[in-house]
Order: sequence, then structure tokens, then C-alpha cells
Amino acid sequence: MHKAIEAVIFDMDGVLIDSEPLWRRAMIKGFGENGIFITESECRKTTGQRLKEVVTFWLDYHKISSNLVDKVEADIVKDLIDLINKEGQPIQGVNEIIELCNELNLKVGLATSSSIKIMDAVLNKLQIKHQFHAILSAQDLRHGKPHPEVFINCAHFIGVNPNACLAIEDSVNGVIAAKAAQMRVIAVPDEEHKTLKQFAVADYFCHQLLEAEKIIRSLC
Repeated sequence: MHKAIEAVIFDMDGVLIDSEPLWRRAMIKGFGENGIFITESECRKTTGQRLKEVVTFWLDYHKISSNLVDKVEADIVKDLIDLINKEGQPIQGVNEIIELCNELNLKVGLATSSSIKIMDAVLNKLQIKHQFHAILSAQDLRHGKPHPEVFINCAHFIGVNPNACLAIEDSVNGVIAAKAAQMRVIAVPDEEHKTLKQFAVADYFCHQLLEAEKIIRSLC
């Protein structure tokens, strides 16, 4: 039988902020400005991965020199942060779930594949940085999701054993990473990804973030 949870660790993109559509727009623009044309459907194939890995993948796919990686990445980050600042909206239920964690005396962490710049832009836009006991980007880690490193490190920084953590994720890569870290996982995919069979590895499935409230209460 599982022990009670002591912490909730959130993914960021698609969990705290409705940024996946913004990501796709920024990627299409950033790649396009560098002569690489990708579709929305192609953008979705790399959801949950670190941006440098995504850029490298598409440059390799289009047989374009890897010398462009840093420039394309920088262009996408610039465009995305601009979109976050202008249009970024929290996922419905974010504040309520964080308040619930406070009510239940649960530690709160953030483990994202996004860069530190993007993470800071989102937290500033939503004005919730002060709510987290630890925030961690996989930017400079050896591995990105689906490797569990970012989740394991986040649990370490908040002082909780990974098997006493509950992760909330919207991507298959994120769910796999959290499960590999021995955490219990709630999957809250967006409408376009709800039917993916890979989400079966999650412990719980929610159609909306607010549905996580009952699960969190039941695990305390």
C-alpha cells in the first residue's frame, strides 16, 4: 500500500499555463524564419521534450546544419516569451489546486522541460512563483523528459522522497518521466491528446485539472 503523499510536483506547459498552442505558433514562426517549415501536427510530435532536442531533431530531419541550433532555439524562445507576456492564460483550476496543497500542508514543486527563461516568464505572468518550494528546469540537466532526472531532483530540493510525491502532467513524456521517478502521476492531457493509449501508464486520468482535487485529498 502506498504511503500518503507529502508533495505535489507540477509540470508547467499545459498544466499551469495554456501554452501548448503558443509553443506551436512560436515554433512554426521561429523555424520558418530560418527556412525550415513544419506543421502544427509535426510540432505535436515532440511535446514534452526540451527545446534544444526538438530543434536538433527537426534540423536533422530536414538535413540542415546543426550550426543553426542555437539561433533557431533563441528565435523560438523570444517569440514564445512575447506570446506568453501578451496572451498567456492559466489553466483553469491552477490556483484552486495550489491552494488545496497549502491547505493540506503539501510541499509544492515545479519540474519543467522548458528553459529557465521561459519558466521565469510563465511564473511572472501568472504571479505564482512564491507558491513553490522548488522550481526546476531540465535545461541544464544531463537528461530531459522522459528521463526522470528533473522529477528526482525536484523532489530532492523540496526534501521529499519521490515515492511520496504526486506529479501532475499533460504529456506522455512527462508521465513516463514521473513514473520512472517512482512517483504517482495524474495525467491531464489536452483535448487533442486525450485518446493516446500511452497515458494508460498514469495512475490517474483527469479531463480537467480541477478533477485532481478529489485525488489529492484521497492520497493525504
